[in-house]
Amino acid sequence: MSAKTSFKKTAPTGSTRAMLPWLVLAVILLMADQFTKVLILGYYQLGDATYINSFFNVVRVHNTGAAFSFLASESGWQRWFFTGIGIAAAVFITWMLKSHPGQKLFSFAMACILGGALGNVIDRTMHGYVVDFLDFHYGNWHFPAFNVADAAITVGAICLILDELQRVRRSK
Repeated sequence: MSAKTSFKKTAPTGSTRAMLPWLVLAVILLMADQFTKVLILGYYQLGDATYINSFFNVVRVHNTGAAFSFLASESGWQRWFFTGIGIAAAVFITWMLKSHPGQKLFSFAMACILGGALGNVIDRTMHGYVVDFLDFHYGNWHFPAFNVADAAITVGAICLILDELQRVRRSK
């Protein structure tokens, strides 16, 4: 062996380079989510609300469960369970982005879900709950409060459904 060792620089593969814009989108969504949550935590106490109009309020809510406060009343095990699911989803989504970078709608959907999942994972790890603050209502109807991460995950899920419908339509 020679004392001189050379390290070969390798350029990112095509799929790695192609997934970069989707990872950037996920990071932008993650940053928007965390920024808005920092504002809510800084300016609102738990339960505080600001009336915006007849169908929208900004509130500070802590969700220890999952979507629609599913399992929120459990003893605390759900914090780590949902954190683990979020991390596993992030790893899987990153692999999917690497495997299918040219599929734009699919990759957009995956990036939205990735950014949202990581935003909520950060909340669960740092606080033990997810910070929700967007509160929509009309008359007696009231939608559970949610956040930017939840909105990103929802948009991603809708886009996944649309992508699958397009794929099925093309295969006929």
